[in-house]
Amino acid sequence: MASTEELAIKIEKIDSRSKTNTERLDKMEERQDHMDQLVASVAILATEQKQLKEDVTEIKADVKALAHIPGKRWEGLVQTMIAALVAGVVGFMLAQIGVL
Repeated sequence: MASTEELAIKIEKIDSRSKTNTERLDKMEERQDHMDQLVASVAILATEQKQLKEDVTEIKADVKALAHIPGKRWEGLVQTMIAALVAGVVGFMLAQIGVL
């Protein structure tokens, strides 16, 4: 059987180890809290990135639509000019025939 002095030394070693383990656990809890905050921040960033991607897609579609407007206007102008030219030619031909 161990003497009182040996038991006191063992208890002191156990107590010391317990304090060290408590300190380590406290540090681990702090690190875990920081990790939890990091995970939450990454989740927020992912959500914001998704929204940003949707916004960029919408903006790209709007820019493409705006880019086509001058082309559509030009096509409309050309069609109007062709129709006026054809009407003029037809009118001239009808006037030559004596219909008008």
